[in-house]
Amino acid sequence: MAKTLRDYSTPAVNVGDEKFNLRVGLITMVQATQFHGLPTEDANAHLQHFLELCDMIVIKDVTPESIWLHLFPFSLSGKAKQLFYKEKEAVKIWDKCSVVFLAKFFSMGKTNALRG
Repeated sequence: MAKTLRDYSTPAVNVGDEKFNLRVGLITMVQATQFHGLPTEDANAHLQHFLELCDMIVIKDVTPESIWLHLFPFSLSGKAKQLFYKEKEAVKIWDKCSVVFLAKFFSMGKTNALRG
């Protein structure tokens, strides 16, 4: 069976027995502010911005956490994306994903500054 234009424009994502589509516009919006893992970038601010974008998305019968997990790699680039795929088995749950991301990219200097 030949694929239609729709098959290419809305990537299907498997979530257990369910499938849902991520719209290209949504992916583009998330990719507009990618996190590269550079020392000058703020991982916490990136995560907050990402979640703000995701708060605008509702897909019937799909949990927000599933949407976040499937969209998050599109918000990453370079070193940060490499880490995500290296740790992919460990980050199948959103809470673990966000903790691993912040542990890796939220520097100790920033953590100590917040504590002080």
